[in-house]
Amino acid sequence: MKEIIIFNDHFYLHKTGAVFWKEKNTLLLADTHLGKVGHFRKSGIPVPRKAGGVFYDKIIKLKNSINFSQIIFLGDLFHSSLNNEWFLFENWVKKSELKIILIKGNHDIIPKLIFEQLGIKTYDDLKIEKFFFTHYPKKINGCFVFSGHIHPGVRLIGKGKQIMKFPCFIYNKDQIILPSFGGFTGIHLPKIRNGDQVFVITNKEIIEIKEKNKLFKA
Repeated sequence: MKEIIIFNDHFYLHKTGAVFWKEKNTLLLADTHLGKVGHFRKSGIPVPRKAGGVFYDKIIKLKNSINFSQIIFLGDLFHSSLNNEWFLFENWVKKSELKIILIKGNHDIIPKLIFEQLGIKTYDDLKIEKFFFTHYPKKINGCFVFSGHIHPGVRLIGKGKQIMKFPCFIYNKDQIILPSFGGFTGIHLPKIRNGDQVFVITNKEIIEIKEKNKLFKA
């Protein structure tokens, strides 16, 4: 994991795309898009069923290595309206014994009451101390922002000129934009600005890309 200290609190970037907030025993996740596999299959688009289980596989691995008691979802928890994948999520929530908070994203159209009946608190945005949690990347004066929405990634150019695309964290003095945690969500290649630090996620580790002009093109 990659440690980042912000306002004296310790945050750890994990190769699954999660961020662990040590002081609050809290996991931050963005853009899981649960139910997307079922949504596509219902529309006749062939998608492997196992893609829908990526979220749970990742959570099990995280729970085996990190002691967290709360999850803050930074929007787009569920991809669309209710489908059969909701019952899998509902069962997991009841068994997990975790405190769960949802920051609503543009895909979160399931009524607030349904989440509340499951014990999930929902917010448009949430401020905890000097930290601001939201779905859309933005600058908030006096706060450090955690967001998602854009599914950030980069293209890396290997020594053999092969081009590979990887998800990444984008970090600067104002915010961290988390990659998508979902298993069937795609990657967007945003413009990397001066002052941005890029932490690429591979299957094995997190790598900071320092020579941006040489290593990737967005």
